[in-house]
Parts: sequence; structure tokens; C-alpha cells
Amino acid sequence: MQLEFSAEDLAFRDDVRQFIADELPELTRDKIEKGLHLSRDEHIHWHRRLHTRGWSCPNWPVELGGCGWDPVRSYIFERELGEGCAPGALPFGPEMVAPVIFTFGNDEQKQRFLPPILSGDVWWCQGYSEPNSGSDLASLQTRAVRDGDEYVVNGQKTWTTLAQWADWIFCLVRTDSSGKKQEGISFLLFDMKSPGITVKPIITMEGGHEVNEVFFDNVRVPVENRIGEENQGWTYAKFLLGYERSSMAGIPDAKRQLRKLHKMAVSEMHRGKPLAQDNRFRQKLADIEVQIMTLEATELRTLAAMAGGGHPGPESSFIKIRGTELDQSLNELAVEAVGNYALPFAPDVVKHGSNEEPVGPEYAATAAPTYFNRRKVTIYGGSNEIQKNIIAKAVLGL
Repeated sequence: MQLEFSAEDLAFRDDVRQFIADELPELTRDKIEKGLHLSRDEHIHWHRRLHTRGWSCPNWPVELGGCGWDPVRSYIFERELGEGCAPGALPFGPEMVAPVIFTFGNDEQKQRFLPPILSGDVWWCQGYSEPNSGSDLASLQTRAVRDGDEYVVNGQKTWTTLAQWADWIFCLVRTDSSGKKQEGISFLLFDMKSPGITVKPIITMEGGHEVNEVFFDNVRVPVENRIGEENQGWTYAKFLLGYERSSMAGIPDAKRQLRKLHKMAVSEMHRGKPLAQDNRFRQKLADIEVQIMTLEATELRTLAAMAGGGHPGPESSFIKIRGTELDQSLNELAVEAVGNYALPFAPDVVKHGSNEEPVGPEYAATAAPTYFNRRKVTIYGGSNEIQKNIIAKAVLGL
């Protein structure tokens, strides 16, 4: 997709491009290009470098540290990050809990929680899903009982991404069971070092430690850490999910994966000739490229609505569906491209400096681990089946 950029936009693009070239560590760039895992320190280092330019949270209100960019500038910035193999924004703080805090929090909460998110000094995780409350999130059972100026929290969260790295957690808890299940939920913020919190790893299919179980045993949380009104957390949770889902298009990553697939197609042989000459494979590449362009246009419309003062609505469910389906399609095509080289599954090859020797070309090593890892994407953020129900009711009026 091509836009007509003004001279000012092109100057901004060159500025972003030069910043990435100057400030992004070569090791970080190399890891992202190869599909390897980044460390916590590498994510935070890059966030803090962006913060030095005022670019760590560009979509926030200007008075809170945002950039006030129009949709074109936002598009250019994200595209250049992708082209330059730079990490994306830390999602849970800047893109998820921060909009809830600056929209529904009080002044004291904004002053306390937003600056360390902006600077990258605090890493957040999300306490939503529970063992029996995933797609039906409103059925959650983690309970918070008021005790004077504190809540006492007991329960369990699961699939908590990078909780092992987190300083704080934003959590949905049940504070009332007398009415409809959506009406008795509150939104709490609390320190992951609080007594009574236990984090246990869940090892995913490709062998990685990305998600966790988090247990709460009589964890005390100050009432002042509650966002908004008691029992109104479902409203704030839906608002947050709109931001989460609208960020799942993953266009820069998809384009990077597509470029990698084109290189594979030139290198890999199929029946004695390059895979790029196989009409069936070329048709799949062309189809997925058109889908990426279409999703990119939809994402730009959402950016334009947000720039006009709006918030992500139920239409963000469409972005979530298509973004995650494209992610999986690209990974499936990568496995198809490398063929038998994907069979010797060696999880450690996604770790930089691993002693595992890849079988076949270097780019084939991460095909199977990435494929296994990305089976999850159509589930998190609300399963795609649930997103289709949301679209049917809230967008189509069915």
C-alpha cells in the first residue's frame, strides 16, 4: 500500500529511519530479523531510547507525553519500526492499561502510574484469563473482599504473558456476586512483589517460557489502586480490550515475514527448480500480500478515527481476527517453504547463542518453533469465534 506523503512526512520518515539506524543495537536487530527471542532488558533498553526522543507512547494525549501525530505519521512510524527490525511498543503498559488510567483514573492515579510507564521504568502484565474463564471472561472467580482501606484478593489467573518479568499487574476481580456476572467486577492495580503472589511458568508448545499461572493468596491491595467505581470494571475491561485488539493487525511484522518468505522461495528448491517458480506457491504469496494490504487500509481507518478523538470500537474485533489469521497463514507458509527442514524440531534454536545446530539453512531453524508458538494468537485477546459474535451484534446488528 502506498500513500502520498508530503515533504514534511518524508522528512519525518527519514528522521525515524536514521534514529533506528543510530540507536537500535545490532544484536536486537539481528534477533528480530531471525525470529529469535528478546530479553526483558533488550525490550526496556529500546523503549527507553524511544523515550529520549519522546516516542515511547506516541498515541497518548500530548499533555501526558504523546506525540499528537496524525494517522499518516503514526503509520510511517510503525512502518519504519517494522522495516528496521525494531521491537514494537511494550504492550501491557503503554497500549493497554495506560489508556484505562488516563481515561477513567483520577488525577492522583495518573500522576503516580503514567510517568513510569512512559519512561519504561515499570513493566506491567495483564490479569484477565482464569482456568475456567477465558472466552467467557465475565465468569471470572478471583475474588477481592473489602477490608477497611484494602481489598483482600484470592484466586488464580492463567496465560499471564511475561508475568515473570512484570513489576505490576492490572487485574479483574470479583467484588460482588449478587447480580449479573458483568456487574460485579472491579479493576485493580497492584505490585507483583506483594506478599501472597506466586508465579508459576507454563511452557508453551515450542518450549518457551512466555506465559504463566499467577496465584493470589490473601494479597492485600489498597482501595486507592482501584480504577473507577467498584463493580464497574467490566466497562473498563471492554475499553481496554478495544485497544488490545486494534493493535493486533501486526502489519510491520507481517510485511517482514512476507519478505522472508520471498527470500525462501528463491532459495528453496521444489522438484528441481526454485520454489518461486511453483505457480501454486506464488499464488499463495500473492493472495496473502493482498490480504495484508487490505488489513493495512482497515487499520489506517481505525487510526484516523482515533486521531479524530474516537476510541477503538467493536470494529477492532475485525482487525484482531484478520491480523491473527494472517499471522498463522504466514507461519504455515514458512513451514511449507522449508519442507523437511522443519521436521527436526529443536526449541533452543530460537535462543541467541544456542548450541543447537540448525538442520538446513539458517532461516529454516525457527520455522517449526514459530509455527507452534503462534497457534495461540487466534485465542488471546478474546478468541476469534467470540470476535465474530461481537461483530455480528455490535457492528451488523444481528
